Amino acid sequence: MPAVDISGNDEDFAADPYAFYARLREAGPVHRVTVYAGELEPSWLVVGHDEARLALGHPALSKDWRGSGQFDDTLVTAANSNMLESDPPQHTRLRRLVARAFTARRIEALRPRVQQVTDELLDTMAARPGRTADLIAALAFPLPMTVICELLGVPDLDRDRFRFWSNEIVAPTAASADGSAHRALSEYLAELVEAKAKAPGEDLLSELIRTRDDDGDSLSPDELIGMAFLLLVAGHETTVNLISNGVRALLAHPGQLAVLRTDWDGLLGGAVEEMLRYDGPVQNSTYRYAREDVEIGGTVIPAGSTVVISLAAADRDPGRFADADTFDIHRAPRGHLAFGHGLHFCIGAPLARMEGAIAVRSLLERFPDLAEDPAGGPRAWVGGSLMRGVTRLPVSW
Repeated sequence: MPAVDISGNDEDFAADPYAFYARLREAGPVHRVTVYAGELEPSWLVVGHDEARLALGHPALSKDWRGSGQFDDTLVTAANSNMLESDPPQHTRLRRLVARAFTARRIEALRPRVQQVTDELLDTMAARPGRTADLIAALAFPLPMTVICELLGVPDLDRDRFRFWSNEIVAPTAASADGSAHRALSEYLAELVEAKAKAPGEDLLSELIRTRDDDGDSLSPDELIGMAFLLLVAGHETTVNLISNGVRALLAHPGQLAVLRTDWDGLLGGAVEEMLRYDGPVQNSTYRYAREDVEIGGTVIPAGSTVVISLAAADRDPGRFADADTFDIHRAPRGHLAFGHGLHFCIGAPLARMEGAIAVRSLLERFPDLAEDPAGGPRAWVGGSLMRGVTRLPVSW
């Protein structure tokens, strides 16, 4: 089976990967693909919804890439000691310890602060001359960045430097081909964890340092660095795209936006779920590794292969969602895979949903005539095929 290139460097693909995935789905649920330029061996891409759910929870598909032979193990840092890059029983242990501190009550307690930060950012945006702004810089990035930093207790994070590190990790360029961004962030977090251990507070990172399981187990220094890494990067990067992609979808479907305005309280939750399904923040999963031959969708994926699951393709599968390419805020909200499925379902999903709902409602109530700025220039898409979003979103009001 010849490999199909989905490295995401093609402008047409970046603008509309869904048409590309639809053609793949019509030919079958599993395909050989090139995920990034220079890949040693093609990977297997799962594009069908049922097959994606199966793959996301398949016990023979490992998330621990160390020792897989697919990547350079010399690039491993303490930041890799996280839940996303581990399998049971290690994953089970890490998730249990983190869940003790990352509780629903702690997340819900953030609601007033999320609203306050949103309102302050919108005040700043409203004061801009010319009634134009880049929505990413004005709201979609600083809101989740501020919230996750305050939640973790990260003091005075250099936002520009962190943004560079995070961008290079989720959409690598030649600037970080040697893993320098990953190492730099890992070293920064090591210093942060050490400082927190000496002077703990009431924040989540301090709570993770204090957390003990019933048998006395706790997170090691490297595991604390790994969890801080995962929560900081995943805790803001996906929400940036949830907000910006959601706003783009609503502005592109004024009829749906008009309906939403008639009943914010009743329709906003479902609208956020449809934003996640229709144009979610994560296009494709991170790698999984077949520990043995695995059959998915009638295709045998050989042991030792790398597997990528297309959340974007699965959530536009007409076999699962009627009129899948239609944006419909009345759609039954259950079943999308934007936050994954199974063991690795996003632990931060409740926080992302809250931030997305508050940001979108507050923005569109504050600026009822908000529109994409026609003078904003061509779209600039996030590179690669992991994330789905734009790097700039010029708006006017």
